[in-house]
Amino acid sequence: MSVLRWLTATAIAAAVFVTVPRAESTPASAAAPSAVPTANSSTVEGSDPFLWLEDVHGARALTWVKSENAKTLSVLQRDPRFGTLYEQALKIDEAKDRIPAPSLVQHRVYNFWQDDNHVRGIWRHTSIADYAQPRTYWTTVLDLDALARTEQANWVWEGADCAWPRQDRCLVSLSDGGEDASTVREFDLSTRSFARRGFLLPRGKQRIAWQSRDALLVSREWSKGELTTSGYPYVVKLLKRGQPLTSAVEVFRGAKSDGGYGVTPMALHDASGHDAMIIARPISTFESEYYLLTKRGAQKLAVPLKSFSSGLLGGRLLFTLQEDWKTSGAALPRGALVSFDLARAETDTADLRPSIVYAPGPRETLDNVAQTRSRLILTTYENVRGRAWTYSPEQNGGWSKVRLALPDDSSVSIEDADAQGNTAYVSVTTFLTPPTVWQLDAGTNALRVVKASPPRFDAARDVVDQREATSSDGTRIPYFIVHPKNMKMDGTNPTLLYAYGGFDISETPYYSGVLGKLWLERGGVFVLANIRGGGEFGPDWHDAALTTQRQRAFDDFAAVARDLIATKVTSPRRLGIQGGSNGGLLMGVEFTQHPELWNAVDIQVPLLDMLRFEQIQAGASWTGEYGSVSNPEQRAFLASISPYQNLKPGVHYPEPLIWTTTKDDRVGPQHARKFAAKLSSMGIPYLFYEVTEGGHGAGANLRERAFTSALEMTYLIRKLMDGG
Repeated sequence: MSVLRWLTATAIAAAVFVTVPRAESTPASAAAPSAVPTANSSTVEGSDPFLWLEDVHGARALTWVKSENAKTLSVLQRDPRFGTLYEQALKIDEAKDRIPAPSLVQHRVYNFWQDDNHVRGIWRHTSIADYAQPRTYWTTVLDLDALARTEQANWVWEGADCAWPRQDRCLVSLSDGGEDASTVREFDLSTRSFARRGFLLPRGKQRIAWQSRDALLVSREWSKGELTTSGYPYVVKLLKRGQPLTSAVEVFRGAKSDGGYGVTPMALHDASGHDAMIIARPISTFESEYYLLTKRGAQKLAVPLKSFSSGLLGGRLLFTLQEDWKTSGAALPRGALVSFDLARAETDTADLRPSIVYAPGPRETLDNVAQTRSRLILTTYENVRGRAWTYSPEQNGGWSKVRLALPDDSSVSIEDADAQGNTAYVSVTTFLTPPTVWQLDAGTNALRVVKASPPRFDAARDVVDQREATSSDGTRIPYFIVHPKNMKMDGTNPTLLYAYGGFDISETPYYSGVLGKLWLERGGVFVLANIRGGGEFGPDWHDAALTTQRQRAFDDFAAVARDLIATKVTSPRRLGIQGGSNGGLLMGVEFTQHPELWNAVDIQVPLLDMLRFEQIQAGASWTGEYGSVSNPEQRAFLASISPYQNLKPGVHYPEPLIWTTTKDDRVGPQHARKFAAKLSSMGIPYLFYEVTEGGHGAGANLRERAFTSALEMTYLIRKLMDGG
């Protein structure tokens, strides 16, 4: 996935789904929340009695959090099943026979690893040959636990940028307690230590790319307040080795009014020796201008605003289109991957003459793109079933393709690819089949399994079906249902329904040991709904639920629930729902719009006050997804669906579990706190829990995440499996 699409996708989504794990994070920070409404705020001071809870680290707010946590733990942690659930979750999370996710650097395999001996984690490497062995021998590169002890810091790993292909240096990002803001330090792979007199960028929300071995392109808050209204950087400077930050030279400047996730420099390289320095300037959540750095300075590329950079191969720049591109040569469809000549672009950025590499079918979407020395690797989904391909450039400017012989009816994802060699790694999984990592020789398309996870739960008695529900406007909404083979269709099956439905993010089948062991093995049913707003069927599926059309996503979710009830898979008494981040908003809406459909609502790190989301943390960067209160039509719609504003007295609501994290500087804990406080004021039962560490997620380490998983599962079992 390109840096730009990754930032777009993770601008709100993250590894927040405890029973539904994801591996996403954005090494960036957000603006501090406003403790007092601004002049254009939708909430005037005094009308919101819980505005004080937006003071994230205020003494009064933290006292409230401590009291709420104690009340919730007295219920869930004291449940006699909690201890077993926690031990089971922790055993799975800390298992030493997990697959170590491969990352290719300098023709070696790198991996960041956490277990009971390495709570914060270690960064380590091995050879490509040894990684393929049943038992792999690793060399530790950086011990984060030891570093945190030495520096007396609460370091959380945020990744390493080793993208410059002709050096042994990386930029390591570390955050304090898991927040998006990070500190960046240069690391020397040859000495396995931080580089003496290396680059050091202090804490902040920043985007960085290697311009050369001795120079970086850096987007950050260079002067106080030099951030967009959503708290992202918009000024890019060239920082040379040995220079203080004050001596960096500006090469590009956006504007404080820019939308999205911040101006982002990108360094693209291929094995033929081509280098392209590109700067992406977001105009809105999903629209960006792209500039190629040339000898004449930053030159704007004539690519659609709704597109993103997807790499460089054989001197051809690659872009994925989210809107149609009409050129003098042809009309290129949205959802397509296209290429154009870098050398031509360097001399004429207006007449790029692109050609199609890949174009999707009607029920198909492009998921990811990676490159090796001579080929592209693409993963696609057809009716939410994964495929993988290699594409080779041809002399006539076209591309030839070969489908890779991987298991069908699976989720397929690219782990990493060596842009300077032929090795790549692809993972394959299903709901009931543990993940396997396949090594690909892109030169021959030869595949072999090099790592396979052992099963974490007994899946022999379960099966997976793909079904469809009909939404309010007649649209067919696919969903997966994981259930016992002998399931009785009598409406008594405890069922957990999950969805996300936003930001063009596709939800595909995955294997979760925690979900399987703690839920499926107990006879629970799990349902994954592919509602609109996601990317399962390309840009149209996402755009159908944007801004004032978002009720479609909420209706899709309710339609799946009603289908489960109508077919007697379950009943409202036994039906629970779960979602995080944007999915937390979905949970809040379903809680207020359809309280009669569920008996459990698990609301994870959510957005809930949609009339103030633009004033809270990075919310202003998501107006392209949700709309803005500054637009009268959009404000009216947001008011009609905002969970915080739509709680009503006298309604029988199910008791929800609402949880968040203090360190979440992306969505922020403000939404969850205020929602719980309003429920309390109305005498509506609820459970609230706030993790003190971990950023936009469930905790800063495996133990914290397992603890949160156990709380969630205890809640769901109590609500959906207990009683008559």
